Amino acid sequence: MSVPDSNRPPTQLAFLPRLIFASRWLQLPLYLGLILAQCVYVFHFWVELKDLIGAVMGNQTALQHILDVVAISGQVRPTKLTEATIMLVVLGLIDVVMISNLLIMVIIGGYETFVSRLGLDLHPDQPEWLSHVNASVLKTKLAMAIIGISSIHLLKTFINAAAYTPEVIIAQTVIHMVFLFSALAIAYTDRIMIGTQNQSKPH
Repeated sequence: MSVPDSNRPPTQLAFLPRLIFASRWLQLPLYLGLILAQCVYVFHFWVELKDLIGAVMGNQTALQHILDVVAISGQVRPTKLTEATIMLVVLGLIDVVMISNLLIMVIIGGYETFVSRLGLDLHPDQPEWLSHVNASVLKTKLAMAIIGISSIHLLKTFINAAAYTPEVIIAQTVIHMVFLFSALAIAYTDRIMIGTQNQSKPH
């Protein structure tokens, strides 16, 4: 009678395979570094939000900082807080949040996929997507997150379109479309691979 996989003792690896398998822990400093990058983004978010609130309340130092943020090189610098200026700052905050979400997916999903299990199966706050994450799913989710970030940058350009040349707007639009088609190609390739694997399984 065969022993169930869950009760099967761990395989004793030879030295070289064990060393190669243990080399996955070299990625741990990379994920810890991304956590520090996440801290930098959190700090940047609160600095920008504090200055936006201060500018609305009439703080001139905060106002100057906000105007510097939205100013475009070679164009006339804004002199006051307008609806378009506020929208550009808010889109910048959304951009920070989306990049932060991307970092979380890379940190948690990448560690779970390539380094070690996190053991979150019974945790009430386990992300829904983590229950079925693998290298293919993670790749698709990262592509979609990059498209979202690109959309925010493109929207910021459209809001301030008068400050850009048509060539710049067209170039950004083309780049966004390349991201979109790349994500579709990745999803389609994964679909083909999953279909091939299902066909090869014995019925």
